[in-house]
Amino acid sequence: MKTVTPKKALGQHFLCDDAIAKRIVDSLQTPNPNVLEIGPGMGVLTQFLLQRNDIHFQVVEIDGESVAYLHENFPQLRNNIIPADFLKLKLNEMYAEKVSIIGNFPYNISSQILFKILENKDLVTETVGMFQKEVAERVASQPGKKMYGILSVLLQAFFDIEYLFTVHENSFNPPPKVKSAVIRLKRNPEKRLHCNEALFKSVVKTAFNQRRKTLRNSLKSFEFNPDFTANEIFSRRPEQLSVAEFELLCENISK
Repeated sequence: MKTVTPKKALGQHFLCDDAIAKRIVDSLQTPNPNVLEIGPGMGVLTQFLLQRNDIHFQVVEIDGESVAYLHENFPQLRNNIIPADFLKLKLNEMYAEKVSIIGNFPYNISSQILFKILENKDLVTETVGMFQKEVAERVASQPGKKMYGILSVLLQAFFDIEYLFTVHENSFNPPPKVKSAVIRLKRNPEKRLHCNEALFKSVVKTAFNQRRKTLRNSLKSFEFNPDFTANEIFSRRPEQLSVAEFELLCENISK
C-alpha cells in the first residue's frame, strides 16, 4: 500500500512537509510519558514521535485505510494503533495517569476535539495541534480582540494557550482552502473555577450569543446581587472581559 486516498467526509488533508511535522512534534514539551496522537493518517507526525525516547504513545485513527497503512509501514506500533473515533473514546478509562495529545486535527471536528479536551481537563495536561488558522486564532485570542469568543474563554479558564506558527496550504495534500496554524495548550494551575462551572459556561455562552449587546442587556435572564448591579462591568461587551471577570460575574449571581 503506497498511499492513502484523502477522504473529504473525514476532513482529511495530509500534511506532507516533514520539516513542519518535526517542528510540531518538537513543540510537545510534555513531562508525561503518555501521548495520544489523533488522526495520524500516513504517519507524518508518527515517524518523529517514534524517535522520542521520553514518551509512550498510541494513535487513534477512524479511517480503515489509514489503519492498514500504519500497520504495514509502522510495525513497531504493534498494539498501539486504536481503530476508533477519538470523540467516542473514554479517555479516563484508557489512562490512569496524565496524557498529552498531539495531531494534525481534521478541521470539520476541531471544535469538538477541543471541547472533549476541555471535558478531560484534569487528565489532559498538554495539547499540540494543527487547526484551521481562524480556529487557532480564536482559541489563542486575548480579551479585546475581535476573535475572542466562547472557545477562548472556556479553554483559557483551564489552559495557557500559545499560537506557535502558521502553515501554508501547499504543505498539505490535498491543499485546504484556508491557512492552518499550530497551537499549544498547557494545563494551568487552576484546579477549579471560583464559581459553579456549569453556571460559568452558561453565562459565557449567553453573553457571546448576543455579543453586540452590553452585559446589562445580554445577561438580563440572570439575577445578580443587588449591591453588584451598579458595577461598571455591565456597561461592557463580552469580548472585553477576562476569564477572571466572567468568574466575578458568576460569583455575584444570586439566582
